[in-house]
Amino acid sequence: MAILITGGAGYIGSHVAINLLQDNEVVIVDNLSNSDTSIIEKIQKITNKPVKFYKADIRDKNKLKEILETNNIETILHCAALKSVEESIEKPLEYYDNNIGGIITLLQVMQEVGVKNFIFSSSATVYSESLEPVNEESKIGNSSNPYAVTKVMTEEILKDLARVNPDLNITILRYFNPIGAHESGLLGDNPKFVPTNLLPLVAKAASGEIDSLNVFGDDYPTRDGTAIRDYIHIMDLSDGHILAINNMNGFKIYNFGTGTGSTVLEVIKEFEKANNVKVPYKIVGRRKGDFPVSVCDATKAQEELGWKAKKTLTQMCKDTWNFEKSKQN
Repeated sequence: MAILITGGAGYIGSHVAINLLQDNEVVIVDNLSNSDTSIIEKIQKITNKPVKFYKADIRDKNKLKEILETNNIETILHCAALKSVEESIEKPLEYYDNNIGGIITLLQVMQEVGVKNFIFSSSATVYSESLEPVNEESKIGNSSNPYAVTKVMTEEILKDLARVNPDLNITILRYFNPIGAHESGLLGDNPKFVPTNLLPLVAKAASGEIDSLNVFGDDYPTRDGTAIRDYIHIMDLSDGHILAINNMNGFKIYNFGTGTGSTVLEVIKEFEKANNVKVPYKIVGRRKGDFPVSVCDATKAQEELGWKAKKTLTQMCKDTWNFEKSKQN
């Protein structure tokens, strides 16, 4: 089966590509706004399989159509999106243009070419604020930042499309907080610009690349005052994609997370313990758009897909550090 991964040179897409290449032909489209072609080379080195790569923007309708037709694509995995909550607040138009404009163009081309299978990389940010674990039926509609709004809007677009096109198979995957790296140390979360996700910054603080880690807020209603998130290993997340692709049937939504939340301070302490390093940090004010708690109920994915996160926070920390050290060599 030929599978197209948009944003396939990014953190999520590249790790999913590794698993997909075991049994499928993979085509990657990426405009390299937050990555580079070395990622494609690393995917091929890890898998010893060829990857067809196109540097293209998903808003380029003609190019996208050419790629889909030329490669006889059967399934599209859409990971191409700008993804920083903080940046989206500062640059809302860029987020709406890329994330909403891109999905509309992609879906139009998909219908013109006749592709019937579509998987969307969504996010836990679609959920409204809740101190309890959320499942797929929990209230959505987070409007605290443009990034979350683009995810909510895209889900609504896909629901509307599925309603009038029952022949389409559309699966929405709501990721919680992917962290970690491939065990080889070759691939990990390594954006071109200053990262906004916690673990890459923890690793940079531990390595001395940055002076200290900013912990945004210590006055949340949590056990130590810092925000709680559900962290999932990137390779567990990748495994979930394989199961989702192999079980496409109509319109589906699944949460991918561990069901266990960790505070920012707990992650820092676990990283120090797992890797025998020191992580300098300082408490600063809360960050706009952050909820106190975001934890997953992944029961549906377990029951319908047979998927369950396996890797521990300790392993996530070890693999992140392994990747960070490999970059220094």
